Amino acid sequence: MKFKNWLIVILLFLLTGINAQIKNPVKFKFSVNDLGNNQYEAVLNATLDTGWHLYSRDIPEDTGIPTEYKVSGKNIETIGKFEEVGKKHKEFSEAFGGTIVYYSNAVGFKQKFKLKDATKPSDVVAEIMYQTCDDRVCLAPNTLEFTNKITPKASAEKPEEILPIATQDSVKSTETIVESAPKNEIIVTEASKLDPKNLKIETIDFKKPLTNCGTAVVEASENYWTYLLLGFLGGLIALLTPCVFPMIPLTVSFFTKGAKDKAKGKRDAIVYGFFILLIFVLISLPFHIIDGIAGNIFNDISTSPWLNIVFFIIFIFFAGSFFGYYDITLPSAIANKSSKAEEAGGIIGIFFMALTLVIVSFSCTGPILGSLLGSAVTGSTNVPMLLTFALAGFGVAWAIVFGLLALFPQALQSLPKSGGWMNTVKVILGFIELALALKFLSKADLVTKTFMLKRELFIAIWIIIAIGLTLYLFGIIKFPHDDKKPKISLTRKIFGILGIGFIVYLIQGLFPSDRPKLQLLSGILPPVNVSYFHDEKDGILGMHPEHDFFKAIDLAKKENKPILIDFTGYGCENCRKMEEFVWSEPDILPILQNDVVLASLYVDDKEELPEAEKTKIDMGEGQMKKVNTIGDRWSLFQQVNFNNNSQPHYVLIMPDGKVINTPVSGYMPKEDFKQFLECGVNYFKNNK
Repeated sequence: MKFKNWLIVILLFLLTGINAQIKNPVKFKFSVNDLGNNQYEAVLNATLDTGWHLYSRDIPEDTGIPTEYKVSGKNIETIGKFEEVGKKHKEFSEAFGGTIVYYSNAVGFKQKFKLKDATKPSDVVAEIMYQTCDDRVCLAPNTLEFTNKITPKASAEKPEEILPIATQDSVKSTETIVESAPKNEIIVTEASKLDPKNLKIETIDFKKPLTNCGTAVVEASENYWTYLLLGFLGGLIALLTPCVFPMIPLTVSFFTKGAKDKAKGKRDAIVYGFFILLIFVLISLPFHIIDGIAGNIFNDISTSPWLNIVFFIIFIFFAGSFFGYYDITLPSAIANKSSKAEEAGGIIGIFFMALTLVIVSFSCTGPILGSLLGSAVTGSTNVPMLLTFALAGFGVAWAIVFGLLALFPQALQSLPKSGGWMNTVKVILGFIELALALKFLSKADLVTKTFMLKRELFIAIWIIIAIGLTLYLFGIIKFPHDDKKPKISLTRKIFGILGIGFIVYLIQGLFPSDRPKLQLLSGILPPVNVSYFHDEKDGILGMHPEHDFFKAIDLAKKENKPILIDFTGYGCENCRKMEEFVWSEPDILPILQNDVVLASLYVDDKEELPEAEKTKIDMGEGQMKKVNTIGDRWSLFQQVNFNNNSQPHYVLIMPDGKVINTPVSGYMPKEDFKQFLECGVNYFKNNK
């Protein structure tokens, strides 16, 4: 396939695969056969979608994941090892460097067992751990459980045996009652008969609200264009760093002066810019693949305290690099190979020129790109799309600069000369990295509910960082790559004055207030109730929401009020913005305090549930989810009842569980949220 055709294939994949959903290419059916003489056979049949295969247990080491099939029970003793029944395929895999063994279309797994006490009924539990692949991707290993119940009955005959679908043999059997135990599926219950282990509520149907009022409120979505703009600004800033800026005139001159045909030189420069954009967009490709395989993985890891601590450390590390104490670079062999590939000439040579630029500039661009990654991974439910837009914005900035300067080379004369100012840009970025690092530490603190990093302490640390930046801008403190006697330019002095203004702005946040301050930093700072002047137990804005949906239902019936379900998270930035600058408004807060029962359900609460309340939920098509923490419960509750996993997400329901009006999501203007609330509350008052 020609190089340009490969590019078309890649672009089509990006356009069609960015919204990949959770894949379930294999379906299972579990049954038990009575072989007579107190011997049974647990049979698990697997049917695979076309193009997919499932690895055998006999697959060589260091290749795929071998399938494991286990049968257990209190009254069960297995006999021998399990068998695989089906057409086994063997082929050499270049990726693994060895022969893989797999099944396609269908396969059966059989495990013989006997009852320790042949007179007692027994639950038969089968567990399979497997991995499925097609020609493009392998899905994450999955583990499923199935349960059947057998009740022995003395008889000379056996019923017809249920065989693995992969075999056509027949076996005679004596009569045995084989009962299928209820699956661990989502059990539907009425709101009046609530059980914390049953998360699907029969009366909840968000697609059929009781009223259409308030439907003019548009559900908020991820602001992709904001990330595109942030990426674009990050790209422009990266162009000003010592790793990139000196290369601009050299690269542009190569195309405008090095080509015999000036028109061709300009065309090649534009192609060069396009390849820069393409390379940055392709960096986001692995995240789309991971999201397609593991579904909600980024939503899960974004609330992980350990991940946020790792990002905190990484950002501190990035700051040290920007300060000049060390460089972060890719292995030189990668740059050497890419540079050598430029000799191919033509389109391919231009592509590798662009790739070489991206690689050699990594010591300056790496921390900026890492910041975009950290912001997207820990602050969004659609990480791959946000990264694609952010990286596209980054690439567009570079493509525009290189392309326009190639078309108008005379503009090179207006560019500032390389000098110490480029290191100043890097050091400023280092201070910004230090400030942003604190955001991840705060999120870990909130999720673990230690609440050690109070709002005032957070602000005080930012003030110290801002003071350090201001002193640097005025030349009072220096870093390794600064001139010994730097000349403080007018631009540095202006930024230094702005730094003083920012310090003054931050200081007001150190003092208690009835209304939240520092609106520009909303979502970055800890919540207002995580403060030395407030107790976390004082609630949100003086309110004490229920944190259990089932208790909220009971309270709503007692007080005869509708319930406002607030799906939120300790690490949710937009949730904090809604609470601090929408909920706190004088025409919103009284509604929340007096007219509804507020149920704030934290989907990232890591507190373990009591053992009696832990359970497993069948999400359909063989996908099992464990409910071990409070956050697991409310995250799945939101998904199975409202088909949504973003926060904040607001739902107004009647005490009997019926949805009043269309739910809304995300940060929104006060008037939109007010319209949503008044719509539901007025309907409830008129239809008590």
